Amino acid sequence: MRIGLLTEGGYPYATGEARLWCDRLVRGLPQHEFELYALSRSAEQEERGRVPLPSHVTRVRTAPLWAPADDGRSYRRRERRRFAAAFTELVRGICGADPARFADGLYGLAALAWEEGGLYAALRSETAVRAVESACRAPEASRAVQRAQVADLLEFVDELERMLRPLSLDWYEDLREVDVCHAAAGGVAALPGLLAKRFFGVPLLVTEYGVQLRAHYLAHSARDERPAVRALLAAFHTRLAGEIYSQADLLTPGNAHARRWQERCGASRERLRTVYPGMEADRFAAVGEDPACGDPHTLVWVGRVDPAKDLIALLHAFAEVRRAEPRARLRIFATAVGTGSAAAGSGGPAAAANHEVGHGYLADCRSLAAQLFPDEAADAHAVGENPVTFEEIGGPDAPSPAHAYGSGRVVVLSSVIEGFPITLAEAMFCGRATVSTDVGAVVEVIGGTGLVVPPRNPRALAEACVTLLQDPERAQRLGSAARARALELFTVEQNVAAFQESYLRLLARGPARPDGTGVPFEQPPEARVPGHWATPTWATPHPEPAAPPAADPAEPPIRGDDVEAHPGLMVPAARAERAASPEASA
Repeated sequence: MRIGLLTEGGYPYATGEARLWCDRLVRGLPQHEFELYALSRSAEQEERGRVPLPSHVTRVRTAPLWAPADDGRSYRRRERRRFAAAFTELVRGICGADPARFADGLYGLAALAWEEGGLYAALRSETAVRAVESACRAPEASRAVQRAQVADLLEFVDELERMLRPLSLDWYEDLREVDVCHAAAGGVAALPGLLAKRFFGVPLLVTEYGVQLRAHYLAHSARDERPAVRALLAAFHTRLAGEIYSQADLLTPGNAHARRWQERCGASRERLRTVYPGMEADRFAAVGEDPACGDPHTLVWVGRVDPAKDLIALLHAFAEVRRAEPRARLRIFATAVGTGSAAAGSGGPAAAANHEVGHGYLADCRSLAAQLFPDEAADAHAVGENPVTFEEIGGPDAPSPAHAYGSGRVVVLSSVIEGFPITLAEAMFCGRATVSTDVGAVVEVIGGTGLVVPPRNPRALAEACVTLLQDPERAQRLGSAARARALELFTVEQNVAAFQESYLRLLARGPARPDGTGVPFEQPPEARVPGHWATPTWATPHPEPAAPPAADPAEPPIRGDDVEAHPGLMVPAARAERAASPEASA
């Protein structure tokens, strides 16, 4: 089976959990052939290089969303009229209440890019700006959008051009040949799969461990943006998410929290299947199988330091814990200083700005800890020690996350915003009892194997921590139950098995191609061997020139300036042939 894996800002380039689960999926299914189509977010990401790929990854295609995409091409009069009509439908769908107009405009622009070339110049033209202005002034537009000024329109058009760059890629000739398109995220990452589904009938599977629409709302609510631009971008992402959810053959949210978001945006329950992230349980086996390890008086916090984790509330809660348990300690292990959970999908200047916010938040936390807990000493000759320590994973005391979790008996999560709590699942693999705030998918993950308190409530958080510190037998029972639950639900094996079943389910539905072809497994694997396997490496094949296609009387003749190739875009002569085929006209 050939799987086209679509990513944005992740595998095979970036580090982090998004890259890890894709790598585990690909390596866990060596019987399938994977083709990677990656949208990169920055030049630095590409310069870091790719992770080592297994041999059954046969193709890697990359398209930058950060680089200028001007191909120097301008449309003729007929093409400009066609662009204006499709783009007007798109922006009317964004500003209005009719999602069908958004879909018509999106696919109209995609067909134009497929047949005629890139959309860069057209999307940045005065025609595009005037179309957005007209849509913003329409009666059905929201009040925030109607107040858009010229600067707002130019900023939105610039951002819209970047988000619509996948329409102009030359990937679709390859994507039409895969058996399943698997988008590793929603939003722009799923756009190529959406077009392959629309024009070629390729089954589309979309996996969201963090809902991209939710991430966009959280990221842009914290930025100093113009209200009209924020409203326009939110409307675009809402319309795109709704179209992806309505057209995908199968949606695999990573938890019930993400599933509810998808249902509210129009996803059908019949096409939803929850697949929890797969994690390597072996990394935590040594700690998990030795529940007696760790200091029974130590609370552990592990995660990315940013305001969404609410370490300020945790420090205030620990002040009350110390009153009840004077021997208690709090060890804070930072995996990263954050770009923020909301901005995890952003790049460039926005990511740099959020990184600075994370460092400032860490400094505030250190200052508060120094004020709440002055260095304590046993006598006049001893050196004072603070009961709160800020450490990093990879240091001498905690060379790995397992060592960090194993340093105490109780793990705390104090977040006010959370999707799928990865650190909580890791603590469960380590057999630790947990105290968590009720946000995101926390309750779904722990399933009764830990204590849950309301967010932004330091007193409740402190009481739960004291309860487990004073009852070590209960903490051990909860930790054992948590490890058993994690081994049942969150391993790599269950994740890979779920996607294997999903791929087979999509193929078992039969042909979905517009022309009725493409029956699953109609050709044996040996019928397609990548490369010129029968040709010596030193020989260059010289195929005979193909006969030109018969002229279509309904179409004007192709002129000389129509057959120029443009880097990164499809050759117009080839598009002219496809335009006459049933697939292109579908």
